[in-house]
Amino acid sequence: MQSQGYRIIPVNPALNGATVLGEQSYNDLEPKGAAIDLVDVFRRSEFAGAVSDDAVSIGARYIWMQDGVVDEAAAERARTAGLGVIMDDCILRQHKRRRG
Repeated sequence: MQSQGYRIIPVNPALNGATVLGEQSYNDLEPKGAAIDLVDVFRRSEFAGAVSDDAVSIGARYIWMQDGVVDEAAAERARTAGLGVIMDDCILRQHKRRRG
C-alpha cells in the first residue's frame, strides 16, 4: 500500500516505538499530528471493539477489519458515529482488485 502512495502509521504496543516500514510505531491510536482516515484492524475479533471505539474517538473516517475479524456490536457503534465499516475482508486484496 505504501508503494501506491498511502502512509501507514503502525500501532502496536509490542513494537515499543520501533521503526516499521520507515515509520515510527506507536502504542495507541491517539492523534499523531496527522488526520487518520482509516484504521485497519489486524487483531482477533475480541479486540476489535476497543480498536473500533478508539477509531471513533480520534475521528477516523473508516474502520477496516481484516479477514476473519468480525464484531457486529463494534461495527454498529462505529456506523452510529458516522464511520464507514468493512469487516472480514483484506484491504490489500480489495485495493489490487479495484486497481487492476
